Amino acid sequence: MRRNSFTAVRSSLMTPHTSRCAQRTWLFDLDDTLHDASAQIFPHIGRAMMAYICRTLNVDEVEATRLRQVYWKRYGATLLGLMRHHGTDPRHFLEHTHRFPDLARIVVAKRGLKAMLYRLPGRKIIFSNAPLAYAEAVLSIIGIRRCFDTVYSIEQLRFQPKPATAGFLRLLRDEGLNAGGCILVDDTLGNLKTAKRLRMKTVWVSTSTRQPPCADIKIASVLDLPGRLGRL
Repeated sequence: MRRNSFTAVRSSLMTPHTSRCAQRTWLFDLDDTLHDASAQIFPHIGRAMMAYICRTLNVDEVEATRLRQVYWKRYGATLLGLMRHHGTDPRHFLEHTHRFPDLARIVVAKRGLKAMLYRLPGRKIIFSNAPLAYAEAVLSIIGIRRCFDTVYSIEQLRFQPKPATAGFLRLLRDEGLNAGGCILVDDTLGNLKTAKRLRMKTVWVSTSTRQPPCADIKIASVLDLPGRLGRL
């Protein structure tokens, strides 16, 4: 898409008070927002990524760790760096780094999550950098898939993950949404910063004592969300 066309699309999606977005829409991150991925899932993925990079790029673990850190800081996702600098097939990478012998055993979610989501007014969409098969599996295990209208995974974003603006704009365009009527609930500040620039409301899920300007509200647990609706 040419620059002027891209700018026009972005501008139209950020115009407030359109009839198509009269109802608020919640964009929920998945990992470490709706469930605790840091406990066991992220360490498993980290080991799988390390093994994949060592194997496919023929490097040792020290170099693989360096590449992961560099690409994460530069692009917001290790995968993007591998695609841009090494020609990595994203689907092959995701398939081999998100294999779990017993995913149900290591998913950690809080009780009451399903009831909270059903009580929350407005449309709900999963907006995740994870692959679709994994996201669908986690949602099914937790028992909350029916709480969401649809799932936007890294494939649906054409491998332009958060915090890239392009991924946000694709979701807004495909769903016919106006950014001003959306609320992003996420544990990552970089993602909230992009959402804020697009004029979304933002909710930071964190136990930090900070209150960054990109977060309209901060909650320690997603279960606290209904009690803070007045701030949004």
